[in-house]
Amino acid sequence: MKKTYDLIVIGGGSGGLTASGIGVGLGAKTLMIEKHKLGGDCTWYGCVPSKILLNQAKKVTGGQKLDFQEIADKINTIRNDIYEEADHPDIFRSMGIDVEEGSAAFTGPNTVLLTKPNGETQEVTGRFIIIAAGARTFVPPIKGIVQTPHLTNQNLFELRHLPESMVIVGSGPVGTEMAQAFQHLGTKVTVIDMIDRILPNDEPELAEMLRQILEKDGVTYKLGSTINSVEGDDKKITATIKHDGKIEYIEAEKLLMATGRRPDMKPLNLEAAGVEFDTQGITVNDKCQTSAKHIYAIGDVTGRYQFTHMSEHMGKVATTNALLKIPMKIDKDNVSWVTFTDPEMAHIGATKKELDDKGTSYETYSFPYSMIDRAITDDQTAGWIKVYAKKRSGKILGADVLGAHGGELICQYALAKRNGISLRNMADTIFPYPTYALGARRAADQWYIKGQSTRLVKWLRRVFRLRGPLPDLSDKDRII
Repeated sequence: MKKTYDLIVIGGGSGGLTASGIGVGLGAKTLMIEKHKLGGDCTWYGCVPSKILLNQAKKVTGGQKLDFQEIADKINTIRNDIYEEADHPDIFRSMGIDVEEGSAAFTGPNTVLLTKPNGETQEVTGRFIIIAAGARTFVPPIKGIVQTPHLTNQNLFELRHLPESMVIVGSGPVGTEMAQAFQHLGTKVTVIDMIDRILPNDEPELAEMLRQILEKDGVTYKLGSTINSVEGDDKKITATIKHDGKIEYIEAEKLLMATGRRPDMKPLNLEAAGVEFDTQGITVNDKCQTSAKHIYAIGDVTGRYQFTHMSEHMGKVATTNALLKIPMKIDKDNVSWVTFTDPEMAHIGATKKELDDKGTSYETYSFPYSMIDRAITDDQTAGWIKVYAKKRSGKILGADVLGAHGGELICQYALAKRNGISLRNMADTIFPYPTYALGARRAADQWYIKGQSTRLVKWLRRVFRLRGPLPDLSDKDRII
């Protein structure tokens, strides 16, 4: 007999876990299907293991080398601890969720065929279905790549020894984080990319500053390069590239393809459910609703935002719309992200380019880490805070941070922007001293400073009979 549910969730990553938890919390009979282990890419192949590796790499000082076998064991231990404490199926079963291991494929608009690891099949029916199937590693069709052993985020963290050298293809967040981590650990790293800069979605000036820091760490960049071919074996690979108009051959022990991920849709048989999709992912509206109104899609499978926190957010949006019929939309204006290098690169809201392209009127308020006292005491003075806001009201439109604890500082602006807190409100708020967060307030102070004018000061001197000299306001880029 078919089992019938109020809510079926396909995928047990961050988005699926969130959707299932909210569903059962609202009283819905809920089924969650996951083909591997709960936790998804974040726990097993992404956020968790990469941050462990980065943290270990920061501990390397003065040419010291850590035991990579111990690091590998630590990665496995922590991943499994998180799984046991937060992601184990029994935790969700105790909440009242039916959890099944296996693959899922639509057989109709409301029916899903569950195929378990032992080959047993079962058809289940759901009033509402949320697709949270995630994404898979994308490797571009470079000549020789199929025959050449290479790493991706799926197997990178299974390494048991530290490579002497590594070629990383891709200068996005994953490639940039892993370049610094392995370079610090003692691997000679070369990064190759077709584009002429790293982190293309981040503020160009800050991204260039970060690239220079990584170059000082020892990372070699071959940007603006075309990869003609790769070849090799488990001990040595050779990448043939065209750089600055010349053919170059780069050899290394390992090849890491940090070239992104693509939605994992093919096994779902979406046609049977009438769900529209393209090469970028499942098509959804701002309510996470697909072309089939009772079916929703969230997270990486939509191709819209490949961030764990956005998968969770979309899970909340989809479940609320499906079960409560309360109109809730994706908060597109307040998307944030962090690249966890040292220093960290973080962003919230509109980018400077987006504001310029739209012709939006705004002012940039900047503050250097070299003027944050806590950063000075910690010898962490590299970096800047940049906030884009309305000149008159101080309404925050977006912000970029490069610096120590940049991910934590961007949360200040995320909270402020989401809740309509202006730079004036931030500047008038008492922040404890000495903290990194005080840097966020000091950046907000610049709204007052840039708002000064000689005419205003003259008027104040006259009205209040003040006798001090007129300040020099000729430098429009002054920072106080």
